[in-house]
Amino acid sequence: MAQNILGNAELKITPIGMGTWAIGGDWALGWGPQDDSDSIAAIRRGVDAGINWIDTAPIYGFGHAEQIVGKALKDLGGKNRPFIFTKCGLVWDDEKNIAHSLKVDSIKKEVESSLQRMQVDVLDLCQIHWPSFPPGSPDPDLEQAWSTLSDLVAQGKIRYIGVSNFSVSQIKRVQKIAPVTSLQPPYSMLMRQVEKEVLPFCEDQGIGVIGYSPLHNGLLSGKMTRERIEALPASDWRANVNPAFREPHLSHNLALVELLRNIGDRHGKSVAHIAIAWALRLSAVTGSIVGSRNAGQIDGVIDSMDFRLSISEISEIEAQLPESLDMMQLS
Repeated sequence: MAQNILGNAELKITPIGMGTWAIGGDWALGWGPQDDSDSIAAIRRGVDAGINWIDTAPIYGFGHAEQIVGKALKDLGGKNRPFIFTKCGLVWDDEKNIAHSLKVDSIKKEVESSLQRMQVDVLDLCQIHWPSFPPGSPDPDLEQAWSTLSDLVAQGKIRYIGVSNFSVSQIKRVQKIAPVTSLQPPYSMLMRQVEKEVLPFCEDQGIGVIGYSPLHNGLLSGKMTRERIEALPASDWRANVNPAFREPHLSHNLALVELLRNIGDRHGKSVAHIAIAWALRLSAVTGSIVGSRNAGQIDGVIDSMDFRLSISEISEIEAQLPESLDMMQLS
């Protein structure tokens, strides 16, 4: 199985990693109810299949996803322990109101809490989740947050530090303080904004890129139908916030899925395999984060790590891609 070096880190990661947004369960920006035993089984199946990194965040289920990762790691008993990537910067109060903080004390507290929840001594990668929140609001605290993370590396609590949802100008600001190991941006057929400026910059600077939502929150999995979307629970954020799941975009997106299905049929691959292979086609992309809510979903994507699309198939797909959707994704 191929592995790629992540930026300036001494980490070789598999082309796909396990995402944990959905296993946070039923929360403000969740995907509806989730069975914790299914979540742990998914992580175990992913590790057994050779995936060697997990991406999580404190905000996913208000700490719940990290707790589940910790339980899964304990269950593994140290065997084939995957790299643990988490984030910081989004916090919540006792009433579960979400806020953004890059203050020194807040960053330190988040890192300590993540270590405790996952029952590990060091985080392999810690990323600033959002430079500002809501996206586009002022970001005066980037430098102090990055300096704090750099100090925590020196203290041995974190091995490497990265950023998520950053622009080129924001990356340049923190680069002046300490090297950036990686960037985590949204990247799928329906979210391609990073192709023009961000990906070329990262490749030039030797910054690893681990894209999130290559299946666009399940829409490009091949499992979503109009009927299933209409039946999503009210607590599933996709039904209420994500424009890709609503008209005027939905019809075009479902037609795109059928094109991917046709290409997959030529190779005996699923729609998800094709969508993930597309997200991994560029040399600037080190890996792609694929969320799985149960072991069966892991089985449905694992073969995508070694599958590559032909140049003609990439052209066939890109001829049918819609305009990139401008949407906020909390991942």
